[in-house]
Amino acid sequence: MNIALSPAAPLDLDAAILDRIADAIVYCDREGMIARWNPAAERLFGFSRDEALGQSLDLIIPEHLRAGHWRGFDAAMTNGALRLQGRPTLTRALHRSGAALYVEMSFAVVVDAKHEPIGSVAVARDAGERVAREKAQR
Repeated sequence: MNIALSPAAPLDLDAAILDRIADAIVYCDREGMIARWNPAAERLFGFSRDEALGQSLDLIIPEHLRAGHWRGFDAAMTNGALRLQGRPTLTRALHRSGAALYVEMSFAVVVDAKHEPIGSVAVARDAGERVAREKAQR
């Protein structure tokens, strides 16, 4: 997709980029409620923007991974730092259909002007084909 820049119609460049990037972008507030869900997240996870906004991240976290996720999330919101320090990690996620997905995700803590954590952003991409290829090679 092209991003049209026109002096006649001011563009929110940040929003235009996030809406057109191929990777899923999911932002949640410090309580873990989804506040940003780009079109790539819709495609990857199967939930529309309207279905996802205002929902807990549990929407896309498999039940057996939730306790560990929330321990890490709470620690990140308290400390302002992540264990993986932004490095991508392979994990499981849930699709709207209930199917489990393999996704590669990287995370960042979002801070305010006082450097206090206000939420978290995740960038995700489908890793299912890669995982299947690697399993087939073993």
